[in-house]
Amino acid sequence: MDTTEAAQGFAAIGSEARLHVLKTLVRAGDEGLTVGEIQSRTSIPPSTLAHHLRFLTAGGLIEQQRSGRTTLNRAAFDQLEALAQFILSECCADVTRKAANNG
Repeated sequence: MDTTEAAQGFAAIGSEARLHVLKTLVRAGDEGLTVGEIQSRTSIPPSTLAHHLRFLTAGGLIEQQRSGRTTLNRAAFDQLEALAQFILSECCADVTRKAANNG
């Protein structure tokens, strides 16, 4: 994952409402949820929820599958793991470097 892709992902979860929607989808697992199910679990109004879902989809953090009139939404677990790995990839690097320089 490059810095631009990571920035888009982090921007997508840059609001409390979107973070709530994403966590709701993570809890649902691979089965995902319909828009109506997300709305009932989050109490976000339909038009606002549609906006947040578009933002999360554009950021690559959720996947949508259309089946007739229903849209199933799922967390993009691979992308979420890559985003977490991106931010943690340099964890404690300066501490290790500092210890080597002092040794």
